[in-house]
Amino acid sequence: MLHEIWGKPSVLRVSEAARDGLSSGNQVIVVGKKALDVATTLGKIPQRVFIYQKEQRGTGHAVRTALQHQELKNISGTAFIIPGDMGLLTKETVKELNDQFLSAGCDMLVTTGHHQGSIEDNYYGRILKSKHSPDSIIEIKEHRDILAMTRDAEYSVTFRGEEERFTPDELLNIREFNVGIYAIKIEALKELIRHLESDNVQGELYVTDLIKIFNDNGLKVCSSRISNNDLALSFNVKSVLKKMDATFRAMIYEQLKDIVTIDDPDDFYIAEDTVERILQLDKEYSALDIHLGKGVHVGENVRLGRGNIIEKNAILRGNLVFGSGIRIGENVNISTHPDQTMVIGDACHIYRGNVIQGSVRMGKNVRIETGVRITGSTNDPVIIHDNVVIKGMTYVYGSVIEGDLLIEHSILKNRYVERVLKKDGTIQPVKYILPHPEGLDSISSLDNSMK
Repeated sequence: MLHEIWGKPSVLRVSEAARDGLSSGNQVIVVGKKALDVATTLGKIPQRVFIYQKEQRGTGHAVRTALQHQELKNISGTAFIIPGDMGLLTKETVKELNDQFLSAGCDMLVTTGHHQGSIEDNYYGRILKSKHSPDSIIEIKEHRDILAMTRDAEYSVTFRGEEERFTPDELLNIREFNVGIYAIKIEALKELIRHLESDNVQGELYVTDLIKIFNDNGLKVCSSRISNNDLALSFNVKSVLKKMDATFRAMIYEQLKDIVTIDDPDDFYIAEDTVERILQLDKEYSALDIHLGKGVHVGENVRLGRGNIIEKNAILRGNLVFGSGIRIGENVNISTHPDQTMVIGDACHIYRGNVIQGSVRMGKNVRIETGVRITGSTNDPVIIHDNVVIKGMTYVYGSVIEGDLLIEHSILKNRYVERVLKKDGTIQPVKYILPHPEGLDSISSLDNSMK
């Protein structure tokens, strides 16, 4: 649950989708392994409680453990059960499922998908539907339990007075699978959860067994097919996690492809809040002319401007405010700490490989050529006025630089750099400003040191 999907932990994405999709903050988070890390990631807010599952004995056991919490004793209405690793789940999907549950008039809603690949790659639980009444769900048969059957065996179950039989091949070839999201009337859930048994290969309690229990008690079980299987992906292997990240990237690209030029749709990152700001900016202007090179990383709280060109593998992180017509070169790294803000004015150009960090404010038309490092702390910011050129092996920390200056091959630490006119009317450049050397008495020629 702590693995990140597009820069955000999966459990946080699921929590937000559930909260926004259901318009309710009521959440019970069942934690086990790395419980403290999960709780810290989500944080403490009203209407959210954490339940510790000491032994991980399956999804049914997790739900049973949650229902023991005193906060749920007097709760009525609908309970949604959602895995914390379903990091592509959206609020729209959750809302749609809730609307379907409320309109269907059933006691339990099972979300399903349709497997489109090879049968061998379908590791999800199969949706068993009645051969006599194809719209009715009998139960869910877990993939591993099907594999444990002998090839000549048959699986037999009684449904509404009729015996239903399935061979192992029939079970394996069922393409409708269990997504793992359930909506259940909580009163029925509280009453029937006690009937779960661990008579399966894993020796665990499965939420899926509630379907048969509900059917046996005369309650109505419905299914709802999710519109996009990818949005219901959950993972326990890295290849699926990688696919989920790629799916999210494709979703972001679809939002931006007609607004922003992205050189490589398979190799870029833009945080969601930054995407929202770009979409809002697009509503204000007829064209944005933003260009992102291959491998560009644009994090949260970055405010791009019109005509920004961010070249290959540049990294932008932190509270950054960009003006218009800015060009950021290849492999540039620009970042701030959370309590800092960096502002870069119109028409600035930061050449390849430079590192700009912290509290920095640049005016218009500033040019930072290759080989420069600039750092501003919270207490010692860097302020660079308009039309400044900084080049060569230069380091600037906590300094103020007046406009129209050329600075080259210098180290400036907590300095005020003044714009000085020479007698001929030209501006005096600042070059080869170095601090006084320290530790010279520790250095001698190699010949002397060996005597």
